[in-house]
Amino acid sequence: MTYRLVAPAVPTSARLAREFVSAALVAADRRPLIENARVCVSDAVTNVVRHARVPVLAVEVTVGAEHVVVAVRDDDLRRLPWPRRARADEEGGRGLMLVRRLSHASGVTWVWDGLDLVGKQVWFELREGVALSA
Repeated sequence: MTYRLVAPAVPTSARLAREFVSAALVAADRRPLIENARVCVSDAVTNVVRHARVPVLAVEVTVGAEHVVVAVRDDDLRRLPWPRRARADEEGGRGLMLVRRLSHASGVTWVWDGLDLVGKQVWFELREGVALSA
């Protein structure tokens, strides 16, 4: 089952994405994954809002038998997400690192339309029963 949300790339969309992912996981009977999913999707959406120069973003939740994959897409091909080491006194710079720590797997993939490169997505995979912590 796949759930999809398209939203404006504005700061309030992080909250919308958290609520959307929570609702999708409740509908799929995957409540134990909600807390980590909310943190990860919020960080991924916030990165799009802050760094990508796009009017909209998309959030997709794909529920499989053993796992859930959440992907946040934008169509800014010039700016690639990368994890960095934030200094202790910095407020930001920990989003992708946190996604990596809370998820079973994560990454960035290109989005294609036939032979045309049209976007990128940050994705993360969550599995029940896998003990992960920030």
